[in-house]
Order: sequence, then C-alpha cells, then structure tokens
Amino acid sequence: MSRRTQGRKQPLHRPIVVVRSLRGPQGTELDDVQRAVVQACRDLPQTSDPLEVELTLSSAVPPGVADEKFWVGLIDHALSLPSRRNLALLRAMAVLLTGRPREWAMVVAPPVADSLRVRSSWICDRSLDAGYLALLCTYAHGVDEHAMVFLIDEVAGGVIRNAFVTRDVVVATERMAGQGTLESINPEAAHWLLAKSYDRLDRWPALTVDPEVHRTRLVANRRIVLAFG
Repeated sequence: MSRRTQGRKQPLHRPIVVVRSLRGPQGTELDDVQRAVVQACRDLPQTSDPLEVELTLSSAVPPGVADEKFWVGLIDHALSLPSRRNLALLRAMAVLLTGRPREWAMVVAPPVADSLRVRSSWICDRSLDAGYLALLCTYAHGVDEHAMVFLIDEVAGGVIRNAFVTRDVVVATERMAGQGTLESINPEAAHWLLAKSYDRLDRWPALTVDPEVHRTRLVANRRIVLAFG
C-alpha cells in the first residue's frame, strides 16, 4: 500500500435513490385527483387528433373539483418536471381551458395551431309532450367536423341531463330528426341555452345526470366561450 493511500477510509457504496417530487416551483403538492389527471393524460404526446386531446383531458377531470387552484397545481407540477408528457399536458390545458387558467397555461406553453370553429346548431323541442329540448351543435377542427348533442330536461327546470360527442354528424342529425321537428337556431342562442343549463346543474350538483355530461364538460365549456366570440 502506498503512502498516498495509507490511512484513507474506503468509500461507502450507498444505493442511489430516485425521489420523484410532486411539488411545483411554488411548493404545490398534487392531490390524488390531480395525480389521476396526470396519469390519464400520459399518452397525450402520441395523440395528434385535436378532438381526442380535448376529450382525453376533459374526461380525466371529475365533477366539482376543477377550480383555479386545481389548475394552478397542475401547471406548477408540469413546469417543475419538464418532459414531453408534461409539455403535452400544458398545451392541452392552453387549448381546452377557459378564463384565467387558460391564460396561465398559455404563458408557459402556447397551444399548438388550432382551427376550431363553431358551425351550425339545431333544436328539437319536445318540451310539451316529452319534457325535454334536444340541441345538436356542429363544430370543425379544420375540415374535420364533429357534433355535440345535448338533452335538456325542461321538467327539472332546464338542467342538462345527457351529452355526447360524435364524429358522424349525418347520423346524429338523422336520429335527432326522428325524434321530432328540427329547427335551425342561431349558434350563440344555442350556446346561451347550454350555458344556462350547466349553470343550473352547478347550483344543484346532487341531480342525477349521465356521466358523459361531466366527461364532456370542458369540451362544451370551450365551445360555449367560442360561440360567444
């Protein structure tokens, strides 16, 4: 043993422990629901269809939890751990959210080029005999058209009971026409009815509605805002 190595302690070999932080730049810790949203959106980097991106994020968020604090926590988390997944999540939020959460997301991750447009709307009034209004609203991402169909319960005071998204606009129109007379309605007026219906649902959250009403809520909210210009 040389003089240089005499008296030196042998290095300790400790296992390397990887700590996955769930805290953002401001110390925001993700709760169980936020972690579930991040997990549900893990495949966003491989999703090129803009409607699928919207539906993935919208369906991942359970009802009654997505206030501004909720979105701030997700944005902080995504910023604290840069990755393709988190960048895709930030871009999805920048596209889909409305109000201040959308503005915050856009600051850190400008949305990808998006060409969503509100197109036409129709109403089928069955309030006198069946007690409901049906709305069919069409939209397009570029040339790819899709529709949202909403069933508004007039007996319950105008609460939205059912909602779904379909790419087959022709079939949806034909089936809705089979329920009664379709009348064209100004898109802004149609989305005003939707906004009122969702507002009533917020005031009576205990009402039983189809789960798709909640899963498509963010998708509908974005289109309501867009229809109002």
